[in-house]
Amino acid sequence: MSDKSYWQGKRCWLIGASTGIGAACAAALNAQGARLALTARNPAKLADLAAKLSNDNSLVCPADVTTPDELHKAYTDIREQWGGLDVLLFLAGTYQAARSWELNPDQARQAISTNYLGAVDAVHTVLADWLAAGQGQIVLTSSVAGLRGLPQSLYYGPSKAALTHFAEVLHLDLEAKGIKVQVIHPGFVATPLTAHNDFPMPNLISPEQAATEILAGMESSAFEIHFPRAFTRKLKFLRCLPYRWYFALIHRSTGL
Repeated sequence: MSDKSYWQGKRCWLIGASTGIGAACAAALNAQGARLALTARNPAKLADLAAKLSNDNSLVCPADVTTPDELHKAYTDIREQWGGLDVLLFLAGTYQAARSWELNPDQARQAISTNYLGAVDAVHTVLADWLAAGQGQIVLTSSVAGLRGLPQSLYYGPSKAALTHFAEVLHLDLEAKGIKVQVIHPGFVATPLTAHNDFPMPNLISPEQAATEILAGMESSAFEIHFPRAFTRKLKFLRCLPYRWYFALIHRSTGL
């Protein structure tokens, strides 16, 4: 159960808010009384989402995470409306399953640009103000696919591995400066991105279940938020294995 007092009136910027986990988090945060700035590429989807929320303080701030100037404009609009910001929740992401013999450098660049560099640019837009204020909360959505190499994760996995590493460094540097940094490692969630998967997805959960886990994790002092634990604990265990054992287990469990 989420702690409503933690969120009441808190100014939250959700990047990647229009569908999937982002839209579910927007609904959950709205129910807790947070003030929401909603960012994604599609203004129409954002407007539809904002219309469903009961919170009259919601802002619609369209931006493409691969375009730094658009992110900067969105943050400028938020600051002009609210005078500042308390939480940055980065949920934007792109995913395309691919095997190594299908390698396409352009698709790799797209994944890195959205999943990693988009987060870097988002953090950059708020960081100077938060360092000056000595407070803020940065939450970056990575994936268990970034913990170790997995079949079909040729572009997505490396981009999420970079994002996890980025979050770890931010946490080491910024904790003492009053800025809370967390990383999210979801397993399989039923979203438009995973709908294209043609392989079994163990312990699949809904976006609403994911949002419940995310809000509870954000309220805690933990650096890592991971779910569903029946699945993510297995992936975290595999990360500790020697390569010879790891590769054999992955081949055996996936059939790939």
